[in-house]
Amino acid sequence: MSETPPQSAENASQGADFDAMTRDIAEVPAVEVIVTVAVNLMSAAAVKLGLTDEGDKYKDLDEARKLVHALAGLLDASTTEISSFHAAPLRDGLKSLQLAFREASLVPDERGQGPGEKYTGPVYG
Repeated sequence: MSETPPQSAENASQGADFDAMTRDIAEVPAVEVIVTVAVNLMSAAAVKLGLTDEGDKYKDLDEARKLVHALAGLLDASTTEISSFHAAPLRDGLKSLQLAFREASLVPDERGQGPGEKYTGPVYG
């Protein structure tokens, strides 16, 4: 018969921390989680588009495309789940990022083919 090794103090504290995180996330409404994830995607996309104080230091349009596309997919999927109070500013932010991507691209995508436009339709300035 095999015995399980005693749990070290470090493992025990990690388990306790995980339990606390689980309780914390259980108390957060789904809308808040969705909005938080969307804002994080928007922030990361802005950095990758070079829209921060550092400018081109972190600019990477391939990464920005992925982030904007993921943001558009999240917003499209959650449209019926979050109120327009939450959705409207997120959609405005998405459109701004899509336009910034178009401006930053040396060879712009055709209308309707830019990041996230599969979900939003063509974006016009």
